[in-house]
Amino acid sequence: MSHISRSSLIIAFFFGIDKIFGFARQILVARQFGLSYEIDVFNAANNIPDLLSALISGGALGMAFIPVLSEYLETRGRADAWSLFSRILNLAFLTTAALAVVIGVFARPLVQFVIAPGFPPVQQALTVELMRLDLVAILIFSISGLVMAGLQANQHFTLPAMAPVLYNVGQIFGVLILAPQGGTQLGPIRLPGLGLGIHGLVYGVILGALLHLGIQVPALIRYRFRWAPATGLRTAGVHQVLRLLGPRVLTMFFIQLFFITRDNLASGLGEGAVTALNYGWFIMQVPETLIGTAIAIAILPTLSEHMARGDEQAFRETINRAVRVMLALSLPAAALLAAGVRPLIGILGFDQAGTQMVVLASRAYLLGMTGHALLEIAARSFYARQDARTPLFAAALNAALYILLAVSFSRLWGHTGIALANTLAFTLEAGLLFYLLNRKTPGIFRVRATVLRVGGAVLAGGGTVYVLLTFLPLSASLIASTLAAAAALLAGGVIALPFIWPELKTLVRL
Repeated sequence: MSHISRSSLIIAFFFGIDKIFGFARQILVARQFGLSYEIDVFNAANNIPDLLSALISGGALGMAFIPVLSEYLETRGRADAWSLFSRILNLAFLTTAALAVVIGVFARPLVQFVIAPGFPPVQQALTVELMRLDLVAILIFSISGLVMAGLQANQHFTLPAMAPVLYNVGQIFGVLILAPQGGTQLGPIRLPGLGLGIHGLVYGVILGALLHLGIQVPALIRYRFRWAPATGLRTAGVHQVLRLLGPRVLTMFFIQLFFITRDNLASGLGEGAVTALNYGWFIMQVPETLIGTAIAIAILPTLSEHMARGDEQAFRETINRAVRVMLALSLPAAALLAAGVRPLIGILGFDQAGTQMVVLASRAYLLGMTGHALLEIAARSFYARQDARTPLFAAALNAALYILLAVSFSRLWGHTGIALANTLAFTLEAGLLFYLLNRKTPGIFRVRATVLRVGGAVLAGGGTVYVLLTFLPLSASLIASTLAAAAALLAGGVIALPFIWPELKTLVRL
């Protein structure tokens, strides 16, 4: 197996564990809070803190930092690379702290006029309170997210991939121990509860952020990182990162507008709409993260090294192989899950109406899963070329299109329309970026044979799941129906496998 293949599988494995823990967390949260106003508030309160995190730490800065740090490691050595890393880390923390203070001061008008104008005053007041608490976790992530980028630039992926698992562990502790009044019954075991309600869930987020950072510290020690109390705004390396960071920050802002617009519109669609979209997004993100994000994270340092050496052919071939693998895995996975998602959502314990809301949102998002997966590769390909302006241009167009579609579609189809607007806008963005990238590096999108095989996999695999779950009798038991859905998905996957076998072999030598 190639280095990228091994790294992708390591990341995918731990992301898989993370998604298992994440799904367990979602089940526990659903059973503790249902589709209540409290969980709507919790989800809405995360928007601005998540925007700050995306702009400063793991999202914007990580993407802009890895190509420069990879270049330093390739040309100057680890000591100079860590010196640059320390300066950027200090800048990220100080900037996040300053912005967190501003957001905390203006939290109330942000909630009233931007985040959730459709919430009644009591819910808005709780949203403000939770948002301010969330900022504590974001301060921690300003360090932890950048540590992930630094370790990935060193081609170390294991502990950064484990960090999200620990983040979910903290949140599970919050929902099991901190939130419930009178404890939680888990089979024969009854756990004590502190009765903090929805605040306990936020404290679990803060604990998870601490664990997210702590698990990565041993790798920093292994790679001989030494912290220095300096920012070095006048140094060439910091300027190089900041030149990429400016456009990347704006790009991430446009991406985060999706979440802000989504919850703004959904807050006026009745109780449960915000949370149904949140669950639907999570369900789509499970396979997209395992496929798209895992491969894209593993491939960025290698693409950056190809560009640092001026090896355009290796750059083109690596992207082409990644695109073919991405198509072969994401399209059948989306079809299988769309056909078999309803029994799986039954685990959440919602009533029939709530289950239907989540099913519709999930299927609408799954239509765009391949677009999201391809976008992961396309954006990183431009950043490997240290071109941050083209992804910014595409993200700005995407944001404008999404807002227009979401407003229009929400009036036609409610919360499902908001999810469909996301699918269409992000798929078009991925297509635009690959069109522009192919003009710079012709040949990266030669995928005709792959598309034909994948079409067969989608029809055969998705059709198998649909037939099994539609025409075979399902038990009324929740456990039995869930196992039946899992068996149908497995059968559909086995049927689809021969169609995409050449791309699976490509994955091994990616």
